[in-house]
Amino acid sequence: MRLTGHKIAVLMESDFYEPEILYYQHRFPEEGAEVHFLTRLWGQERITFTGHEHRMPFEVDRSFEDIDEFALKEFSAVIVPSGMVADRLRYTEDPGRLPPAATFLRRAFNDPAIVKGIICHGMWLAAPVPSLVRGRRAVVHNNLLGDLRNMGGEYVDQDVVVHDDLVTARTGAHCHLFARTIIDLLADRERPSRAGVRTAVRSAR
Repeated sequence: MRLTGHKIAVLMESDFYEPEILYYQHRFPEEGAEVHFLTRLWGQERITFTGHEHRMPFEVDRSFEDIDEFALKEFSAVIVPSGMVADRLRYTEDPGRLPPAATFLRRAFNDPAIVKGIICHGMWLAAPVPSLVRGRRAVVHNNLLGDLRNMGGEYVDQDVVVHDDLVTARTGAHCHLFARTIIDLLADRERPSRAGVRTAVRSAR
C-alpha cells in the first residue's frame, strides 16, 4: 500500500459535506494511511457533528489544540474540507486573537514537509492569515474568488491545483481528484516517524 506509515489530519466541524468526509474515511486507509479527524473540543471529551446535506452524525474525540510540535510533525498532510467546516472553525471568542484552528493551520504551513490540502470553502480558514496563500496558485469555489484574490492568491481555473506543498480543489464534488493528488504527492515522500524524523519509503505501485 502506497501510504503505509503516513498519517493524515482532517479538520472537522458541523455542516460538513458527507460524501467528501466518507470518501476520505475510506480512501486514504485503502492506501495504508491513518486518518485522524481533529476539531476544537471546547473542553469536552468528544463532540458529535452533523452533516450539511443529510444531517449525518460524525463523532470526533481528538483536538488539534492538544497537538504539540512533535505530534504535528507525525502528520504527512493536513486537510481543510469543504462545506461550512472552515467557517465554523474560524470562530474566535477574542477578536484580538487568531482562531485556534487558524493558528493550527499556520503551524502546518510553517512546515513545508506537511502537505496542506484545502478544498472548496475550506479556504475561509486561511482568511485570518492571508500570508499563507499570498502569491500561491490555487483554486476555490466560485463563491470565494474575491476572498482568494483579496488574500493575494493567484486563482487558477482548474479542478485541482498544486503549488509546492499546497493542494487546492474547486468543490467538494472534486474530492476524489483532490484525494488522488494528495496520495500521489505523498506516495514517494518520506514518512514521518514517531520522533518527528522523516523515514524514506519506497512505494509499491
